[in-house]
Amino acid sequence: MTQLKPILTHLDAIPSTPGKFKPDKSSPYSLYRLRFHPTLFPRFTLWSFLFICFIVLFFFFSPPTSPAAGNNRRSLKNTVSPPAALGPNWERRVRASARPRSKTGFTVLVTGAAGFVGSHVSLALKRRGDGVLGLDNFNHYYDVGLKKARMGLLERSGIYIVDGDINDAVLLKKLFDAVPFTHVMHMAAQAGVRYAMQNPGSYVHSNIAGFVSLLEACKMANPQPSIVWASSSSVYGLNSKVPFSEKDRTDQPASLYAATKKAGEEIAHTYNHIHGLSITGLRFFTVYGPWGRPDMAYFFFTKDILRGKEIKIFETSDHGSVARDFTYIDDVVKGCLAALDTAKKSTGSGGKKKGAAQLRIYNLGNTKPVPVGRLVSILEKLLKVKAKKKVLQMPRNGDVPFTHANITLAQKELGYKPTTDLEIGLKKFVKWYVNYYGSKKKSAW
Repeated sequence: MTQLKPILTHLDAIPSTPGKFKPDKSSPYSLYRLRFHPTLFPRFTLWSFLFICFIVLFFFFSPPTSPAAGNNRRSLKNTVSPPAALGPNWERRVRASARPRSKTGFTVLVTGAAGFVGSHVSLALKRRGDGVLGLDNFNHYYDVGLKKARMGLLERSGIYIVDGDINDAVLLKKLFDAVPFTHVMHMAAQAGVRYAMQNPGSYVHSNIAGFVSLLEACKMANPQPSIVWASSSSVYGLNSKVPFSEKDRTDQPASLYAATKKAGEEIAHTYNHIHGLSITGLRFFTVYGPWGRPDMAYFFFTKDILRGKEIKIFETSDHGSVARDFTYIDDVVKGCLAALDTAKKSTGSGGKKKGAAQLRIYNLGNTKPVPVGRLVSILEKLLKVKAKKKVLQMPRNGDVPFTHANITLAQKELGYKPTTDLEIGLKKFVKWYVNYYGSKKKSAW
């Protein structure tokens, strides 16, 4: 109607006989009562023909729209056949990947499956017999080659990763229609504290809008899956009380990243309360290890030390040490699987809540904060290279001076117990790093 209305209004103004105007009192759009003068009809027909041609050409040459437009991400369009990105047999591959080996196994959708934690969780689930389908948009926040290499590991284990965005509601619906997921492991997010100062929109797009899109799909699924998702220790923000407990306040975020993760926790509460979704949030504390993220300090410290480049070590304004509760990836994976195993079923159907649903939040940390200077000393020892260090005052970029997890609740309810010492964990990381990058050209370092 929005396109036709101007045309109808124009026709309405044409008099029924030359020189006279007789308004139609019954309806301004009663075209059947309009009389065309013989000299007017050819002109009207010509202009109508040209207008219709313009509309046809406009739609013919207009590029197809998609929810991910402008973000360099492929998505499943609402078309009869899937795009080339998924291939002709995408549904068969999706179902085969998500099929558990036993009747008691879970069917899990892992978002961010090509990411650091997501890839490790996916492999652990597959190893124990669960069905796993991955979803990742392979964005360019850090080296896409590393993400593709992780994807190769997953594919060799029989895990198929769909290249798509969690904001693509059409894609999510197609996946949920194809597979009755029992669980969703939501690891997809825009990570990093400092990058938020450069590209704040990416955090809102992924961590808030993306989370809502996923919860909407879960809400409407039948059956509704149970959801475990990655929050962050960053939500504790400017808290000075240590160790951080799940009961502590989390309304003082120090970065936009932290604010979006806190928003995610509130959004989770809303969907649990209204729609009966079973949701468990996990606050990760500085996860590290093989196949890690290049934007993490332990990773780029290793890279720069080996290249002989100067590394920056930050201290607080009063010359205090910056410390982190470094948590090894294997310990975090055990916590993720324990959260999945203890998650109760969602209680909604068709988006409507039928009863109270489970809502939980846990810290997954190591409980042993280590000063960054100590981290560097361990790396120097393992790499057998002396680091070129420059000590600077911590800038105002959203970083916090320390993190320290209280894991009492996770120990009690999940059986979570971290066992990996930082030196042992870093030794495993360095071994992987040298093996992975050692055979590559030096320019790739």
